[in-house]
Amino acid sequence: MSMIHVLDDNTINKIAAGEVVERPASVIKELVENAMDAGATRIEVEIMAGGTSFMRVTDNGKGMSAEDARLAILRHATSKIREVSDLNTIGTLGFRGEALPTIASVSRFTLLTRRAGDDLGTRVTITGGKEPDIMEAGCSLGTTVKVEDLFFNTPARKKFLKTNHTEGSKINDFIVKLALSRPDIEFHFINNNKMSVVTPGNGNLYDTIQAIYGAKAADSLLGLSLEDEDVKISGYITKPSMLKSSRAWQTYIVNSRIIQNRAIAKAIDNAYKSLIPKSGFPLTVINIEVPQRSVDVNVHPQKSELKFEDESRIFKAVYKAVLDAIRPAGRGLGEVAAVVEKPENHVTMEPMQFVPATEPIDTPVIPGVSHAASFSSSFQSSSPAATSAAGSPAGTSYSQRPQTIYEAVHRAAPASMADFSAVQEKMRAEHAIKNPADSGIVAEKAPQERQESMESRFSESVPAAKKTTDTSAQEDLAYEGSVVPIGQVDLTYIIAQDAKGLYIVDQHAAHERILFDKFSAMAGDIPSQQLLVHQILSFDAKEAELVEKNQELFASLGFHMEMSGEREFRLMEVPADVPVSEAEDIIREILTNLMEMHETTAKEIRQACLATTACRAAIKAGEELSFRQMQIILDELAHTAFPYTCPHGRPTILKFSSEELAKMFKRTGFGF
Repeated sequence: MSMIHVLDDNTINKIAAGEVVERPASVIKELVENAMDAGATRIEVEIMAGGTSFMRVTDNGKGMSAEDARLAILRHATSKIREVSDLNTIGTLGFRGEALPTIASVSRFTLLTRRAGDDLGTRVTITGGKEPDIMEAGCSLGTTVKVEDLFFNTPARKKFLKTNHTEGSKINDFIVKLALSRPDIEFHFINNNKMSVVTPGNGNLYDTIQAIYGAKAADSLLGLSLEDEDVKISGYITKPSMLKSSRAWQTYIVNSRIIQNRAIAKAIDNAYKSLIPKSGFPLTVINIEVPQRSVDVNVHPQKSELKFEDESRIFKAVYKAVLDAIRPAGRGLGEVAAVVEKPENHVTMEPMQFVPATEPIDTPVIPGVSHAASFSSSFQSSSPAATSAAGSPAGTSYSQRPQTIYEAVHRAAPASMADFSAVQEKMRAEHAIKNPADSGIVAEKAPQERQESMESRFSESVPAAKKTTDTSAQEDLAYEGSVVPIGQVDLTYIIAQDAKGLYIVDQHAAHERILFDKFSAMAGDIPSQQLLVHQILSFDAKEAELVEKNQELFASLGFHMEMSGEREFRLMEVPADVPVSEAEDIIREILTNLMEMHETTAKEIRQACLATTACRAAIKAGEELSFRQMQIILDELAHTAFPYTCPHGRPTILKFSSEELAKMFKRTGFGF
């Protein structure tokens, strides 16, 4: 008797079920994809107990005849392909003919279907892969498949399922991704008698994302668009200021098929490098259309992966599409600002001091509690760039009380103090007098050199028209759509406004982004300034070896050093935008980064070093700014390539829209 024999169909189906039907979510995926292939415009999915006890998928597709229903439950019976050459041009999600028989072999299976024009439909009932019971039945148009008691006849498989909540979450994730791949189909997902997901089915991907992820996520979306000879990319990706904890929020669609692909994920990561923290991922829905002949979908049991004919081309196309989306070409700060998620209201009781309208606007007020004019003057009185109307050096006085915050800010600012570098120089000088120990080597620099350094640090890229000291030119800053500063909080955050809402800008993160983009745009070496007095820097053996090995890197960053002794280097030049007092700390931080980095490219090392240099050179929290300085920061931030975050991934600007402010103050529904 032969030891080798052919397995019966029931055993074959149960073996196949181990690959095709891994968990309840696999069943839902196969059944929904069949419904999509059948031309459905509405699909309803219902589950109980995480899908382990009950699953139902109902569609309004074209349905099946009685003969087709009998064939559909046979192994490798399909309407999608006829011969092997059809595999090269597959346009449907399913094609193997394995789903229904394998599902039926490990569950109590019921199929109910009817075509348009047929008086009666067909019911097929199968229990654990046994002989099917087929009969006529009344039913609506389309197909309904019920799967109950999954893995009831394979207890070992059922034992390894997760909790009902986890299995239900997996199904929810599949429904979401399938809905995003076909926004023209209306999806309804019912979990334990509760509606979990509803999509409009109007063909608009933006509306589908909003229905699934909410209005906050939709407000942070950036459109993806690229059309090449054979590659077309569309979809949405969130601003770098809105991140998720895992890639589960990223959906890759190729020719309407949900896939997982490392090249696409890597392209998105590379485009967002230096914009997001290492622990975050942007929400992404990217739809790629390529010729069917250029992909192979028959490489994975669950068809969740595919092979591209030219994967490097897909990588480059995705990278370019994402990079073009996150570059804010033609968009103002209002459009790139991060949306504040779920702001919390905290109510406190504090005394208020009201200022009579006849009194000067610089009357002392309680910090942080004032009306509009007093609020602006309180910031002015605390700033070296603003003095009282009566005591102004220019003798400035106003007969009419300002009517708006902007008017109070800019009319009260003396013209003689409008230049950014002059104001900052005065602040530095006052700080040096109060804290001589902190001035250090900076005090050794000539006055002209200090002024040039400060000028290049903050306002090199500001157009000449914006550096004028004429007060009328300041008032011209209030052009329609501009973001106008109105003050500073905790000497850390710039408060600004425009016609659409209120903005909070992290002054350090914003200036860090400005400097980083400025450094990165320099193809060659960063401009440096020679030191009047050279600094001698001492290092340990490992640091000295790194400095000697990376001399060219430091030179390209603007730090010119030469060996002056054992483990000692003479620092002769520093970047023009870096304060001399910060130079040694920046060099040592760069060395720390070099020690921690492994197997990195020269570009990655330079990017990391530029981020460190920009961070240390940027203005710090606690530095007092005049209104002119705040305006320069806002203007430069608006013109950077990537204004959303600092190089380390922290947001630069947050936005409270007028509608959000109204909700926070409970002004909705009053009409005023």
